[in-house]
Amino acid sequence: MTSPGNTTTLNQNSLSPVISAGQSRRALLAGSVGNFIEWYEFGVYGYLATLIAGNFFTLEGQSGMTGLLLTYASFALAFFCRPIGAIIFGRIGDRIGRKPTLIAVVLLMTLATALIGLLPTYAQIGVAAPLLLTLLRMFQGLFAGGEFGGAVSLMTEFAPKGKRGLYGAWQSFTVALGLLTGVALVALLVQTLPTEQMKEWGWRIPFLLALPMGFVALWLRLKLDETPSFQASQQAPVKGKKTAAEKASAIATVKAIALGIGRMMGWSAGGYTFLVVMPSYLQTSLHATFLQALVATVLANVGFALAILPAGILSDKIGRKKVMIIAVLAVIILSFPLLHLLQDPESSLMAKGIAVLIAGAAIGMIAGPGPAMLAEMFPTRVRYTGLGLSYSLSNAVFSGCAGLIITGLIKETGNLDIPAYYVVATCIVSLLALMTLRKDDHLRDLEK
Repeated sequence: MTSPGNTTTLNQNSLSPVISAGQSRRALLAGSVGNFIEWYEFGVYGYLATLIAGNFFTLEGQSGMTGLLLTYASFALAFFCRPIGAIIFGRIGDRIGRKPTLIAVVLLMTLATALIGLLPTYAQIGVAAPLLLTLLRMFQGLFAGGEFGGAVSLMTEFAPKGKRGLYGAWQSFTVALGLLTGVALVALLVQTLPTEQMKEWGWRIPFLLALPMGFVALWLRLKLDETPSFQASQQAPVKGKKTAAEKASAIATVKAIALGIGRMMGWSAGGYTFLVVMPSYLQTSLHATFLQALVATVLANVGFALAILPAGILSDKIGRKKVMIIAVLAVIILSFPLLHLLQDPESSLMAKGIAVLIAGAAIGMIAGPGPAMLAEMFPTRVRYTGLGLSYSLSNAVFSGCAGLIITGLIKETGNLDIPAYYVVATCIVSLLALMTLRKDDHLRDLEK
């Protein structure tokens, strides 16, 4: 195995397994649909944060900002359950296979999401309401922790030669589709339902719709084949006592996970700041209307979606390192100017729309090559676990806490530039970590 700085080794097998075009397409679709549901729900929770705060976390004698902070605390707690899920389901996926594990994950994740839509509110059952909501959020995080590692393992292990960046980019693209679907549905409900009905029961609809989505995902995953890479790894002889080489390999895996977190940090922080936290920031800090905030978020997510697949394709041609470093530098350079443009009351609506579109596109350029980059860091025997832990730990700290950190610091300091400071600081760390990428990782086979 290579050191964490060198993300892959050449395939030691003389013959590569033959993968049909049909198998590749099924893997792409089945892997993508779970990600879509996961991020649809997380996006909906973020977009409905102010309504959820009013129904579950606005306690007697507390301000609306306090309720919003409690809502984001629940949001963050769900993210901190993701690494636990990544360990549990990652180990299962690396031992018994990608297919059965991904089937279990999507089923459990769907049920937890749908139950949120059935919960009684604080006005109905008191303090039990926020506790039950937080418990379901924790279960969601636990099950979602098993999604990314398995889905990206599935997509990249079935990817045709020279298209690993593109296939991995579909994971990020379906994240964008999930977020866009969530915000579009919320915007439609806001336009269709009177305000009181939206507050009373309309917010439940997006969560309940996860149920039919989950059944579609389950059907697709039941038709999957197991990946050839996993099947080949299962044929390797099992040794009893751990050798010194195996212990060294375990240490190298832990180092690779830490490096993966560093490489993802800016992606996690920037993605959630610009794509999910933005609606609440625009409403509470810049006094935009709910609908204006949602429109801005749609534009940011459109920019995000438009950049992902081209960035993944480009990384297959010129390498992950070049594309991701350029993207991270763009985020660092543009964060403050774009935020100041949003804050300026004299700037036109078109200018503000272009600003959020550009912000989303810059994050999309990081997210496109990101999944393939992470897949190339781990051998098959630990890929599910390594991918899941890198992704979930980074998201737990830098995505899940984004709303809490940004809202809390703005409340304490009154500084409206906090989102830009947060994104730039994390992207600088990612830039340093991405410098350790090999230039030819996109040309090398996944490590067995």
